[in-house]
Amino acid sequence: MRLTVAVLFAAAALSAGACHARTADGAGSGNGAGSGSGDGPVETRPPEGNGQKPAFAGQTRAPGVHSKTAYQTSVVVGGLDHPWALQFLPDGKMLVTERPGRLRIIGADDKLSAPIAGVPAVEAKAQGGLQDIALDPNFAKNHTLYFTYLEPRAEGSGIAVGRAVLDEAGGKLDAVKTIFRAEPGYTDDKNVGSRVVVGRDGNLFVTIGDRFELKDKAQTLDNDLGKVIRITPEGAPAKGNPFLGRKGARPEIWSYGHRNQESAAINPADGRLWTVEHGARGGDEVNRPDPGKNYGWPVITYGIDYSGMPVGQGITQHAGMEQPLYYWDPVIAPSGMAFYEGPLFPEWKGNLLVGGLRGQHVARLVLNGTKVVGEERLLTELKKRIRDVRVGPDGAVYVLTDEKDGSVVRVTPR
Repeated sequence: MRLTVAVLFAAAALSAGACHARTADGAGSGNGAGSGSGDGPVETRPPEGNGQKPAFAGQTRAPGVHSKTAYQTSVVVGGLDHPWALQFLPDGKMLVTERPGRLRIIGADDKLSAPIAGVPAVEAKAQGGLQDIALDPNFAKNHTLYFTYLEPRAEGSGIAVGRAVLDEAGGKLDAVKTIFRAEPGYTDDKNVGSRVVVGRDGNLFVTIGDRFELKDKAQTLDNDLGKVIRITPEGAPAKGNPFLGRKGARPEIWSYGHRNQESAAINPADGRLWTVEHGARGGDEVNRPDPGKNYGWPVITYGIDYSGMPVGQGITQHAGMEQPLYYWDPVIAPSGMAFYEGPLFPEWKGNLLVGGLRGQHVARLVLNGTKVVGEERLLTELKKRIRDVRVGPDGAVYVLTDEKDGSVVRVTPR
């Protein structure tokens, strides 16, 4: 039985005038119109980037919208040590990674397995450790999965991509192989975020952070830092990559000029990759990375540096550099995202759900093509850092809370 933490409350509360009317137990409800409600933006704080202007209308602070469907939350499992990623198996069970280097299975009875054996050693330090996980398209037959992790190296550490075969009955990973290593390695433990998603052609998109102190490398093509890369299931550069055969450029690069992308997903509407990346103080970005394009970091960005000074020259636009589809200033510190296509919340269909660590909410972005036309903040009543967001085969939304005693939380209509 799932531990339900939200219960029905009086019908009068449903007609109350406040957005997200809640009881003390955390039930959430929306009362306004759906997208296009005409409300002011949900963000009311002043931006960190004083005097900066968006490049186009609607690039930030979209109108606030409110879900008509009341939701409730229930804890599926707790007691996880900084869970990082969630993935559903074909039979409805779940795989969950924990940052210190553990992979677990959550059964149909919501029981948490012992750690799966065979996970490679990880650099479990600060932001680093075992991170994302994805299934091979033929997982039902070959039981193959892919995962990203911060790998300990002689020169420090670096993001690596592993491939393995899941032996569920034996509680272990077989045929474990590191198929890709991002270069260079480094000793700093910041901006090491990575996500792995499988494209429609079976190739892997992997996001790689800029390692913070090496941020200028995001603008050069002789390394993997601050990049989206695209590789085959064997780890080779994929056919059609934009820099194949270009001297001085790494052939696995898909796009560059990124900071620290901890969110990535394939849009089921068209098969395109979308990512969301961390800014510093301001400048969290939603992007749809195109092959060979430069997304600007650290030459252009919204917001400011942690010191309070401008990043670089403090500019937000530059010829030859792409603008984000949407940005937040101040930041929500995004991690984990999913496009909603389930049956339980019809009004969310096609929306982008983005977890917020510092923001402690899930941002629901209403899209019209690539334009964000509405924003809602969900699950604020949990008061938890949201590390990952997934949509289950049942249409429920599942989130991971990022803490020493982290949880998998299920969101359903109330």
